[in-house]
Amino acid sequence: MSTPNGRLSINQATIKYAPLADALQVTSDAGITSIGLWRDSVQAASLPEAGRLLADSGLRFSSLCRGGFFTVPEGRARRAAMDDNRRAIEETAHLAASGAPGSVAILVMVAGGIPQGSRDIAGARSMVHDALAELAPDAEAAGVTLALEPLHPMYASDRAVISTLKQALDLAAPFSPATVGVVVDTFHVWWDPELFPQIERAGAERRIASYQVCDWKTPLAADVLLSRHYPGDGVIDFAGITRAVQAAGYAGDIEVELFNQDIWDTPPAEAVARTVEGFEASVSAHLGHLSGDLRR
Repeated sequence: MSTPNGRLSINQATIKYAPLADALQVTSDAGITSIGLWRDSVQAASLPEAGRLLADSGLRFSSLCRGGFFTVPEGRARRAAMDDNRRAIEETAHLAASGAPGSVAILVMVAGGIPQGSRDIAGARSMVHDALAELAPDAEAAGVTLALEPLHPMYASDRAVISTLKQALDLAAPFSPATVGVVVDTFHVWWDPELFPQIERAGAERRIASYQVCDWKTPLAADVLLSRHYPGDGVIDFAGITRAVQAAGYAGDIEVELFNQDIWDTPPAEAVARTVEGFEASVSAHLGHLSGDLRR
């Protein structure tokens, strides 16, 4: 296998069943230099141990998934959600400090769906704004970027009332781009007729905190959450989107994040090798040669 592109990062969701130590080892053994982690895996190991394992691996840290789920009415449950997000901010800062040079303190934020019993999607979106305003000072103090991720509209009811890059950018606008940015995830935004002007806007505002790639192929799985495919296996225009993100000034790691039961049932080393193959064929060819981290 050829040396993978240096900007490829394996999001841990791609090898969901591998414990943290194994995920780090498989990623490193494949010649990949960066990884995005998930909080459940970090917490299973303990944060200090996760930081030690990450440091020993020599890998860069590209993001932590995830914070958010803000769409809870004020009360005990919302306070608990805010406290959990503050813990996620602390975890992100610790892991970024533990990773190899070039690691970044990016916390991916999923907004949350419509509150149970409600039909007020506009009100739910206002809850997201209020939560960002509350958490922004904590993130700024910790040197963490809250990266708001719009999700495909099919998830609006239960996972994310933020469905477009424009909506995410509008929510981020009141805050410093070092504190609140956005995620461009091809699976979620490829369909959007405003995608390319909004990527250009995100670049002008220096808001692109993370670029994630995976493919869309129909028919979708019975559980639509598990419908992500290796880059190149579906219909997404990786050439156009990658060039647009690159032109917008994003020069950071590019995560492959796959939720797919068949992929999860594949031996992790095999899934990582297949990820490298898809990334090289569909994404690498469209990357230029920007130097430095231009996200901020």
